[in-house]
Amino acid sequence: MRNISIFSILFLILFMSCSKETHDLTVKTTIKGLQKGTLYLKKVEDTLLVTVDSLVINGNTVFELHSELDSPEVFYLYLDKNSKEEDRITFFADKGVTEINTTLKNFVFDAKIKGSEQQKTLEDYRLMMTRFTNRNLELIKENFEAQTVNDTAKLKALKKEYDNSIKRKYLYTVNFALNNNDSEVAPFLALTEIYNAKYTFLDTINKMLTPKVKASKYGKELQAFVDEIKPE
Repeated sequence: MRNISIFSILFLILFMSCSKETHDLTVKTTIKGLQKGTLYLKKVEDTLLVTVDSLVINGNTVFELHSELDSPEVFYLYLDKNSKEEDRITFFADKGVTEINTTLKNFVFDAKIKGSEQQKTLEDYRLMMTRFTNRNLELIKENFEAQTVNDTAKLKALKKEYDNSIKRKYLYTVNFALNNNDSEVAPFLALTEIYNAKYTFLDTINKMLTPKVKASKYGKELQAFVDEIKPE
């Protein structure tokens, strides 16, 4: 009887461990101030944004969402607050756990994301892009002021600076991708930020990717895109 009891316990432990659900990706989320709403975890599949998991929130502020994941990929965390407004947090996830802490009041801007190395790399890129964006906003303001007083010389100078800013942004993105050719962020940026750049830029990024990145989702997509736009 004692042996049967021991075997029964061992079987129960084995059954419980096998039946425990495992996930490639777990997104642990905390939203301060949230009482009700629906949270969606989404990603792009075949150019369509699809929901891979969702959760109805009713009082709880800490929760988990899950997804299958073959290689590092960009996901979107949507919050539907039962209103016409819908907020979205974009993050780069790898297998394992990604933690997102934010607030209901500033869902996107207060988001602190801890997870993959790809997310850290993407945040580095975004930091520089913020500087480009801020300067472009200043140029728009200055352009409006110059138009108001019909300062043609100033307008010409502002247009030249704006055009140069666009070029610098493209070149920075190309260099960033080349310097991070061992990260899945590189082909992702090539496909989303500079997809209309010169073929030679995109082809160079594609050729410089490491084998691991080339085999990833975005690595394969960049290869297909480069093949498609290759000059005859």
